[in-house]
Amino acid sequence: MNSYKVDVLIPTYKPNKDFAKLLRQLAQQSYRIRNIIIVNTGEKYWNPEWENIRERIYVTHITTEEFDHGGTRRLLAESSDADIMVFMTQDAMPADHELIEELVECFSMPRIKAVYARQLPKDDCKILERYTRAYNYPSEPDIKDKEDLPNLGIKTFFCSNVCAAYDKKTYKKLGGFVEKAIFNEDMIYGGRLIQSGYAIAYAADAMVYHSHNYSCIEQFKRNFDLGVSQADHPEIFSGYPSEGEGIRLVKKTALHVIHIHKPWLLFKLAATSGAKYMGYFFGRHYRVLPKGLRLRFTMNKNYWKGEF
Repeated sequence: MNSYKVDVLIPTYKPNKDFAKLLRQLAQQSYRIRNIIIVNTGEKYWNPEWENIRERIYVTHITTEEFDHGGTRRLLAESSDADIMVFMTQDAMPADHELIEELVECFSMPRIKAVYARQLPKDDCKILERYTRAYNYPSEPDIKDKEDLPNLGIKTFFCSNVCAAYDKKTYKKLGGFVEKAIFNEDMIYGGRLIQSGYAIAYAADAMVYHSHNYSCIEQFKRNFDLGVSQADHPEIFSGYPSEGEGIRLVKKTALHVIHIHKPWLLFKLAATSGAKYMGYFFGRHYRVLPKGLRLRFTMNKNYWKGEF
């Protein structure tokens, strides 16, 4: 079973005590992980004791100015010669000991070159976000390729680096993650995979706990960065707008809150959805915005250095 060399690659920034738990969970996986490779932003926030949790943990420190969503993950990928690279975020927690095994198993199908895990809500996850998790990460597995574009549209490219595995040979062949990305480096690469004739698998039995309770302002900023990423890569996203998928999610969420007899959540849904759409709209048209607004709207101010 352990025929593939597997490395887990994690970018970190101000990791807390939960990160130690993540490392311990990875050390207990049924499928053997060869290396855990970390690029940490801000050495002063790093606890060297974490490197003793298991063997073969390798850490590189960078500055805040050096971090980039795409570039930092490229750096991680370049430090690994594994057959399969599993990218995770520091706030994703394996739900069981079979996470890596379930991801790797999907690569037994030759056309699959990327696999992403199911994201389960954390205990503190609020109702609307909990439903969004269930909508985006259902209990049924899936395989997506070019033939799904007419029906799924932009969702065909979906792949989340919260927890996703990639075939290293194909990654190198296609050029890997973009060197500079404000956000969405996983979907940009996923789009390239699909356009090249490969497939992306959703492994519903590979599960991590991961969720956020973003405010409306945070949702606005997150979707602004999403819009910027799509505007910067028309070769992937042109012809596959996100608006239709967003409207479907809003409608289904509205029906859900009515079904669970919490109609007052419709006001929260309207505010959150409005913030998401406005952020996305301004992000798609960021080139007409003055510098001050771009910096005010973004979650990633460092991305804009050198842009003006």
